[in-house]
Amino acid sequence: MEYCSQEVPPTPGQSLKEPMFIPVAIGLLDSGGKDIPLSSVHHDGKMELLSTNGHSTYTTVLRVTKKEEIFVFSGLSERPVPSLLRGFSAPIRLESDLSDEDLFFLLAHDSDEFNRWEAGQILARKLMLSLVADFQQNKPLNLNHKFVNGLKSILGDKNLDKEFIAKAVTLPGEGEIMDVMRVADPDAVHAVRTFIRKQLALLLKAEFIRTVEENRSFEQYKFDHCNMARRALKNIALAYIASLDDSECSALALNEYRTATNMTDQFGALTAIAQNPGGIRDEVLSDFYDKWQNDFLVVNKWFALQATSDIPGNVENVKKLLEHPAFDLRNPNKVYSLIGGFCGSPVNFHAKDGSGYKFLGDLVVQLDKINPQVASRMVSAFSRWKQFDETRQALAKAHLEKILSNDGLSENVFEIASKSLA
Repeated sequence: MEYCSQEVPPTPGQSLKEPMFIPVAIGLLDSGGKDIPLSSVHHDGKMELLSTNGHSTYTTVLRVTKKEEIFVFSGLSERPVPSLLRGFSAPIRLESDLSDEDLFFLLAHDSDEFNRWEAGQILARKLMLSLVADFQQNKPLNLNHKFVNGLKSILGDKNLDKEFIAKAVTLPGEGEIMDVMRVADPDAVHAVRTFIRKQLALLLKAEFIRTVEENRSFEQYKFDHCNMARRALKNIALAYIASLDDSECSALALNEYRTATNMTDQFGALTAIAQNPGGIRDEVLSDFYDKWQNDFLVVNKWFALQATSDIPGNVENVKKLLEHPAFDLRNPNKVYSLIGGFCGSPVNFHAKDGSGYKFLGDLVVQLDKINPQVASRMVSAFSRWKQFDETRQALAKAHLEKILSNDGLSENVFEIASKSLA
């Protein structure tokens, strides 16, 4: 039996919302992880036959149209594990009573790749939030071995699409975790995500190295799904390996950079190397710029990579890049890459000393005199200041008020800044 209920939040001018039509694609898995053939479903006093002309049906769509509904599947010999919203059949936020055991089961066995990925993401979010609480209470951090084994099984499954594997082993971003916290804690979330990445890299080191080696290619660059997926998976695995920052892993990442036959692979290796501060990082960043300095789009990626870095105190590096000959404050794309990129690093933009807020606040005022539209986009990075702790709130609020106190401020920036303070 599947019980479904829906809640549509109010919108301006319409406080009471009618139920919507929601197509929920569903499959059922048996205890061995195989899809169960669906014969019929009872709903609203009627029975619908699902198998036709002797062909088995493994996925059906439940048409949810009321606030509360019940669907009953018949002919089941055991308790199944439901695979809900297959293929992301509806753009909704789904809450279910699936246990962690159910989610681990779906992560290991679901034939629907979206749900297999979603199970891993839900488990990762739960794990990260639990570890954030431990970190805040100064408790030791421990990684759930079932989560490690789940990712290990995905890495070793030769039948899976490589693009799916690359996405499945990628952890949720720090911003995603902070969005569901009552009080966002950038330092704790960053520490936990770094811990998980390094533990996975350590525990699955052999698997990640094998993944890099098996997906390495020296053939002519091809722009198709197969090769794009292969490159994505290789570069994700390389990033995990390089996070360990030992001599073997650093040498592997450096070799991938030097032997790359295309920009995508070279930039992937650069991204892996750039995680760790030091001479090798600086040397490779300089070398990459020398090779690609005439390609403006690649240079923008180069700026963004350095701007989004989580290296402590990165605001000083970004300030230096403002003086780089390839940077131009009058060029919107360069501003989005460097300044916008910096705002995408929670641990540095939301630094507790307020250095990130001061950097952006000063630049918004400067930018407003050049391009108010771009400046208004940049100031929107302050818009969520109320979700942080009191110290960060006070600092962000002070810089918003400082921006608003400037004479001759454009309407664009004034509107965004004043609404953020409201």
